[in-house]
Amino acid sequence: MSAPFFLGKVIDVIYTNPTGELADNLTNLCALLSGIFLCGAAANAIRVYLMQIAGQRIVKRLRATMFSSLLKQEVAFFDKTRTGELINRLSSDTALLGRSVTENLSDGLRAGAQASVAVGMMFFVSPKLATFVLSVVPPLAFVAVIYGRYLRKLTRMTQDSLAESTQLAEERIGNLRTVRAFGQELKEMEKYRSKVDHVLQLAKKEALARAGFFGATGLSGNLIVLSVLYKGGLLMGSAHMTIGELSSFLMYAFWVGISIGGLSSFYSELMKGLGAGGRLWELMDRKPQLPFNEGMVLNQDAFKGALEFRNIQFAYPARPEALVFQDFTLSIPSGSVMALVGPSGSGKSTVVSLLLRLYDPISGSITVDGVDVRQLNPLWFRNRIGTVSQEPVLFSCSIAENIAYGAEDPSTVTTEEIERVAKIANAASFIQNFPNGFHTLVGEKGVLLSGGQKQRIAIARALLKNPKILLLDEATSALDAENEYLVQEALDRLMEGRTVLIIAHRLSTIQNANSVAVLDQGRIIECGKHETLLANPDGLFSKLMKKQSFIQTPESFALNVKS
Repeated sequence: MSAPFFLGKVIDVIYTNPTGELADNLTNLCALLSGIFLCGAAANAIRVYLMQIAGQRIVKRLRATMFSSLLKQEVAFFDKTRTGELINRLSSDTALLGRSVTENLSDGLRAGAQASVAVGMMFFVSPKLATFVLSVVPPLAFVAVIYGRYLRKLTRMTQDSLAESTQLAEERIGNLRTVRAFGQELKEMEKYRSKVDHVLQLAKKEALARAGFFGATGLSGNLIVLSVLYKGGLLMGSAHMTIGELSSFLMYAFWVGISIGGLSSFYSELMKGLGAGGRLWELMDRKPQLPFNEGMVLNQDAFKGALEFRNIQFAYPARPEALVFQDFTLSIPSGSVMALVGPSGSGKSTVVSLLLRLYDPISGSITVDGVDVRQLNPLWFRNRIGTVSQEPVLFSCSIAENIAYGAEDPSTVTTEEIERVAKIANAASFIQNFPNGFHTLVGEKGVLLSGGQKQRIAIARALLKNPKILLLDEATSALDAENEYLVQEALDRLMEGRTVLIIAHRLSTIQNANSVAVLDQGRIIECGKHETLLANPDGLFSKLMKKQSFIQTPESFALNVKS
């Protein structure tokens, strides 16, 4: 900021000094200015480097904090919040906010410092001229405040609209096979085009606001320069200023003009960052309604796995008016196998969700060895439960990594352990037939594997966990006869010595259960051995089995069992 002052001195030296002294004075001043310019260049380079690094660190920390916060939220939060929107917050909003508070903030502080020093130097060089020239600044500041508020609101709307379009794209691309199967590609293209058109309309509004504001600041800067030339010329005519002082003042006025332009850009970007940041703060500061990693831990030897559901009343938080359970009571002794059957929509899978404590019941209690699950550490408790669902989800990595995911610490799992559980789960044979064996990539959600193959890998994953409690949610319902036999054989091995809850429709899956509970309209209406329940032709269990075309009479069931 001292450069314009010394450049003015150089001009005065050139115009006023005798020829003999000119060379020495000019050399000294130019050497001094060269040193100042070198220091300025070095400082600028260091500033840019440090701000770039700081920006990346801040974005990294924002993303890590945001991701951690999201993973700690209860499942009900994800029932109401779209995945694509969260992905947009995690990628686009964090980058925008990171840039806004580092590079942009650095440029803003630099512009602010330049403007402040330049104004001070203008008053030092000529107080009269400075007072006259800076009369345009207050109205500009007023316009900037109004513009900033509008831009912040507009940016928030733009980011929300962008999140909606990202959500649509993520969902449709993730389910492309369904889109293609129903021939809806053109309609989905049109939907996405409509979403991004809305983003474009908001961007046009922002562009118009920015154009007006930057036009106003550019005009102000030019008016400042013009004012300097006009008033400075008059002052020079009356011998109140030298040509060097006018040159210095003019350069400082240029610096003020440039700095105002920089400040307006900084202010604009800061408002955009704060608009995007509002949603980030909401998500990062949100406290999960269910505990994440707190509560008591049962002694490993005392943990037997006896389960009891007592007078449960429950409705999903997204549909509080629709009760799933009204008075659900069920007891599963330690080491026993309980089968749960019922019509579709009766709440069988909800039992699994409640036991995993993905949700809490409205009233009633769920106990494990007499201890309410709400007192237990959810993270510890879920690590003691193995789950195999009807449509197991695999990650888009190798088979070995998917199996190792079942362990408490996947990085410590050995190849021998993975191969052992794969053999027990009847998965080793088909895995070894792949060219890359256990290193075969399964594709997104395991799309490159068949249903039976995915089931057996899911069983191996559950086996590796060596759980005390096992939840089987219609684990064989989508399989053909051959795969069902292989998976059922693997499940029988998996169930040995564990407390097992089987949700199933097929008689072949539940005939080895110690007891069968029939669920209907939110409560258990029948419970007992399957032979006893089948003997009652008017009971719901018998009717369900007939609907599934597994049996017609108890006698034919007996023949099926023999065969």
